[in-house]
Amino acid sequence: MSRAIKIILFLVFFFIFFEAGLFASYTIVTQQPPNPNDLIEMQLNGISSLLNLNTPKIATQNNLKIVNKNEVARALEAKTGVDGINLETLSAQSYQNVDDENITVNITAVGYKDSQSGTSSNTSTIVIKSNETYSITATALASPATNGVKINVATIVITSSRIIYNKQ
Repeated sequence: MSRAIKIILFLVFFFIFFEAGLFASYTIVTQQPPNPNDLIEMQLNGISSLLNLNTPKIATQNNLKIVNKNEVARALEAKTGVDGINLETLSAQSYQNVDDENITVNITAVGYKDSQSGTSSNTSTIVIKSNETYSITATALASPATNGVKINVATIVITSSRIIYNKQ
């Protein structure tokens, strides 16, 4: 037998034993008869994902400039109960095209809450505490503006507010 025929027969037998093992293991694990169409489709999807065939590329977020930062900061303060928002950390990102009329944006910011000291009793102690720092994330609708996007503050929804620093 020629060398090419040996290689082809080896690949055919390898494929047959591989498929038989797949069907047997599927039967053992699920205790149901295998569906050949689903198993073959699963294998083809796995191979195509390894080779990046017909798979969409992962979209990257666009960093957007917020035109109405002060309004957004006040709305975030009101909705989260923090005393202030650091405007330098206020940012918006979106996967959508900036030319769309309504853009869904993800807003991130760092907020702070001033420390409260003193008690209702008459004591002469001074309590010094550091400010609490919060990481705030929200979503909102925005519309394109001349130099960036204008966020509709009425549509801001807080998705999370986490304490970053709280030293007591």
